Amino acid sequence: MRKFMNREEAFTGLEAAIVLIAFVVVAAVFSYVVLGAGFFTTGKSQEAVASGVAQASSSMQILGDVYGLGDSSTQKLTGVQFTLGLTAGGSAIDLNKTTLIWSTADTIKTLTYKGNISADDVKAGEWSIIEQNNGDKDFLLEDYEQFVIKAMPFDGIGANTNFKLELRPSIGATIAIDEKVPPQVDAVMDLTR
Repeated sequence: MRKFMNREEAFTGLEAAIVLIAFVVVAAVFSYVVLGAGFFTTGKSQEAVASGVAQASSSMQILGDVYGLGDSSTQKLTGVQFTLGLTAGGSAIDLNKTTLIWSTADTIKTLTYKGNISADDVKAGEWSIIEQNNGDKDFLLEDYEQFVIKAMPFDGIGANTNFKLELRPSIGATIAIDEKVPPQVDAVMDLTR
């Protein structure tokens, strides 16, 4: 009986089983951490794709020509008028959250948004919706709606001067109108090249 009690073979097998169980537990914890990181990364990727689709599907376009409003006595452009609509399949855009920036080679200025007012009430340094077609009279540009926009620079812009208007909605692509004042300034001019 003594010979059987002095053998340590059983303890070696038990130690090996404990080490094996420890390896399995560590591997399980490690795989849980790796899977969790993978799920987190997948979630962030889905958010980025959804944000990109929202940005791409929310864009406006200029419908028709861009008209310049001028003062023939001073030979300066005093305003611009154009019509906005959504691109095909575009998401609605809130014009209350849209910024309009007027720039020339010398200046860059943000115009003040005045909402929906009459064309005669738009003053220097302001822009406004002066007419809404096919709309429900809110400031949300939706499918089939057309908003006529009037923008007035802070100062008149002289003949042969390049200028740029940028409409920057809160979501979606920026629209840029890059035009040049003609050599002869009239009361109303078609600026589209």
